[in-house]
Amino acid sequence: MARGPTGGGAERSCGECAAEQERRGGAMDRVSSSMRQAANPLPRVLSRRAGGGGLEAERENFERAQTVSINKAINTQEVAVKEKHARTCILGTHHEKGAQTFWSVVNRLPLSGNAVLCWKFCHVFHKLLRDGHSNVLKDSVRYKNELSDMSRMWGHLSEGYGQLCSIYLKLLRTKMEFHTKNPRFPGNLQMSDRQLDEAGENDVNNFFQLTVEMFDYLECELNLFQTVFSSLDMSRSVSVTAAGQCRLAPLIQVILDCSHLYDYTVKLLFKLHSCLPADTLQGHRDRFLEQFRKLKDFFYRSSNLQYFKRLIQIPQLPENPPNFLRASALSEHISPVVVIPAEASSPDSEPITDLVEMETASQSLFDNKFDDIFGSSFSSDPFNFNSQNGMNKDDKDRLIEQLYKEIGALKEELESFKAESERRSLQLRGRISELEAELAEQRHLKQQALDDSEFLRTELEELKKQREDTEKAQRSLTEIERRAQANEQRYSKLKEKYSELVQNHADLLRKNAEVTKQVTVARQAQGDVEREKKELEDSFQRVSEQSQRKSQEQAEVLETLKRELAASKQELQVLQGTLETSMQEGAEQNTRIAGLEQERDSLSQAAAQHGKEMAALQAELQQLRDALSSEKESSRKELETLQMQLQDKESAERTLQQHRAEEQFALLQSSAQEAERMVQDALGRLEDPAHISCTGSADYLLSRTSAASECIERLQDAHSKYLANRTDVSTLLPCVALFAHLISDTILQGSATSHMAPMEPADRLLEACKQCGSEAISYLSSLQDPGSVASVNCTAVTNCLCRISAIGEELRPRGLDVEQEELGDLVDKEMAATSAAIETAAARIEEMLSKARAGDTGVKLEVNERILGSCTGLMQAIQVLVLASKDLQREIVESGRGAASPKEFYARNSRWTEGLISASKAVGWGATVMVDAADLVVQGKGKFEELMVCSHEIAASTAQLVAASKVKADKDSANLSKLQQASRGVNQATAGVVASTKSGKSQIEEKNSMDFSSMTLTQIKRQEMDSQVRVLELENQLQKERQKLGELRKKHYELAGVAEGWEEDGTD
Repeated sequence: MARGPTGGGAERSCGECAAEQERRGGAMDRVSSSMRQAANPLPRVLSRRAGGGGLEAERENFERAQTVSINKAINTQEVAVKEKHARTCILGTHHEKGAQTFWSVVNRLPLSGNAVLCWKFCHVFHKLLRDGHSNVLKDSVRYKNELSDMSRMWGHLSEGYGQLCSIYLKLLRTKMEFHTKNPRFPGNLQMSDRQLDEAGENDVNNFFQLTVEMFDYLECELNLFQTVFSSLDMSRSVSVTAAGQCRLAPLIQVILDCSHLYDYTVKLLFKLHSCLPADTLQGHRDRFLEQFRKLKDFFYRSSNLQYFKRLIQIPQLPENPPNFLRASALSEHISPVVVIPAEASSPDSEPITDLVEMETASQSLFDNKFDDIFGSSFSSDPFNFNSQNGMNKDDKDRLIEQLYKEIGALKEELESFKAESERRSLQLRGRISELEAELAEQRHLKQQALDDSEFLRTELEELKKQREDTEKAQRSLTEIERRAQANEQRYSKLKEKYSELVQNHADLLRKNAEVTKQVTVARQAQGDVEREKKELEDSFQRVSEQSQRKSQEQAEVLETLKRELAASKQELQVLQGTLETSMQEGAEQNTRIAGLEQERDSLSQAAAQHGKEMAALQAELQQLRDALSSEKESSRKELETLQMQLQDKESAERTLQQHRAEEQFALLQSSAQEAERMVQDALGRLEDPAHISCTGSADYLLSRTSAASECIERLQDAHSKYLANRTDVSTLLPCVALFAHLISDTILQGSATSHMAPMEPADRLLEACKQCGSEAISYLSSLQDPGSVASVNCTAVTNCLCRISAIGEELRPRGLDVEQEELGDLVDKEMAATSAAIETAAARIEEMLSKARAGDTGVKLEVNERILGSCTGLMQAIQVLVLASKDLQREIVESGRGAASPKEFYARNSRWTEGLISASKAVGWGATVMVDAADLVVQGKGKFEELMVCSHEIAASTAQLVAASKVKADKDSANLSKLQQASRGVNQATAGVVASTKSGKSQIEEKNSMDFSSMTLTQIKRQEMDSQVRVLELENQLQKERQKLGELRKKHYELAGVAEGWEEDGTD
């Protein structure tokens, strides 16, 4: 049953390990980035919101504080996690009732890139699972696969924190799976014995499975123990160094978990041994012994480390493991208790009460109650022994000795009660054995009576069958019927007597169960006496230890002894009452036993009478056999006559069925001939000149081929039914007619589609349609032949339809590759991506403006501020336009979809939907390109013309978005008015960008104007010639660029037309 991690990656090379780590790290980074993806608010350059409410401010302060604490707790410094930061994270989960904030911060940390960071994350996450809110587990389950991937990635590193992180992540995954399967267990694993029994639902199978899961859980804890100690150099005082404490700090949580898991495992194993054989649990015992030795060794090694001595009190396990084969050993088991002192927190943490380990509260419970009654000053000197002169130390000793004597007397009295209980238990066991022997004898007699009754019942059933056959053959056997009725009456009497025997047996079983239950109660009472004795011995031991330890605590010990003495007296009274009750129950059992003996005598007499009646019945059965033997011969003759008549009737029926089958096949032949003429007519129309002008779309062709394929499936099912019953052709005839109709329609639509297709696909499509028609005719001809109707199939026709469908898929417009049901989701995604692109562009512009103000001066700073300010205004206008377009789109969908869903509306209007998608993509792309151009212009590496072109392109894209949005809108819609107003705002902002760019360009050119005053005549002539050459080159380049622009626009129009389905719309 033991499970362990495999080490399969040991033979990998260093390069493969590095590649694996890089791939895993990339996967985790993609997961983190996808979880961080949210609509970031526009920077203050775009819009400044008014101050939020008090709740938003409180939430913002809470998230800011949690982010600071998590980043301080989980960092790259190789030191232990500070308690105050971890405690702040824990309190945050209780305040938030979950771990959403924690995971939102952690997902931004590079856990796959730094091992120390990942190790400290595991430590903090372990504390949250133990001490945090109960919803931490629910919020963390979704990241279980990411933790597994990270564990495998760190497992490839054999040095440093790699293996530590891998094993710790496996432990956290095991802990999450355990609590998910067993939701009754809290994160800190603190449960009472009653809650543990409820977790198993009193089912031995549940306890068996729960024990296996606890073994796996404890094994992961022990693996982390072993790995941490193996990574430390124990020859040095590593526990006092910062690096050593960083590795040892998470073991405190592991020790707390292990103490509870060990205690629950011991209790569950004792419970299983009380219900199952010892051989069945041999594997459980072996696994427990192995984990017991490891846990004992780790507890011992941990208790010797200086780091743990001031933080936690580690319990020591017993010298020998518990003996599960002896049930009384459970009373010797002492649950290990881990105590965290109040001063165990780190020096730089605030004194906050521990939320998890409350074991220390039981130690101070007595002191708190004492202070509530007598006052805190009285608790230091409870009985004023320091100020009294009347009672000295000798009086205290005498009082203690008197209490010892009373306890000894109670022990003797308990021993006498124990002996009396054992004696009565032996008497009850002996009486039970006698009753069991008598019950076995009665069962034997009852079994004999059951066998005889079964034999008589079998004989009577045979007589009934013979009587029924005789009544069918001859109605004159009235005497046999009378005797059969008499036999039935006798059988009913036997049945009544048998029912009485069964009832008596059931009464005996119930009485036996009551006696067994009373014996069980007596045993439980005996066990309670033994436990009370053990508790008294333990209390006496505690009293003796306390009296020897400190004389100052004698008053408290005296008070404790008095309370325990009063409790023991009360318990003694309860035991006396229990013993009296058991004695009364024993008397009642004796009375019941006497009644059982009387019933046994009556049963024996009834069994003797039953034997006599069975002998009489056997004699009557013999007489009936003799009477029926003479009548069997006459019945046999009459049966032969009836069989001959039945054969004649069957032959006539076969003749009638054959005639009907021939008529049904004639109907099938006529239907197949008509269907064959329909297909031949469709093939003949392919060469008709009037049909050449018909055109069709690939989508409609695919719908026809799909319908034909479905019809072929129904045709094959109907054909199978016809072969099973050839007298019924009602299901096959409609399928044959529909098959011919759909095949003809497919052939004609394929020919019409080929008229609009290119040459090579058109020829292939036409050839496939002709072949499909010929195969359909061949299939219909085979249906008309009686010899081949059983072996005919539609495989060839199906293959031809598949070829037609493949060619139709090639001819579909590329813009329709997206599934119709995905169009609605794609529109929302593209609009969201456009908004995100605009927000990103605005943020970059704000960043560029800050850099320009910091690095530029004079004219350049003025030009850059003017250009970036106009770009920011354009981004704001585009953002308003996108929001207005979303509102108008939502209004169009709500007003036009009716009872259908939004996805169905998008699918029904796919062309309009694809236009929205294309326009949204163009707007987002234009914003990104414009920001890049502005960045280059500010840096002095770009061209002002490129920025102006980008602004014009954005204006054109927004115009396309407006046109696509308002094409289905109501002309009186308020949202349409807002959209048009936003469009005018975009045009004005675009003009502002162009104007600011031109102005900036003129200022820069004026600054860089040429100075020819110092040049000579020759130099000026040379510069003039160079300028003329440059003008000719630029004119030539301008002409080429204009031609290139024209070709690009032409190709763009063609591609956009194919994607939007313009050509198909025109042909339709």
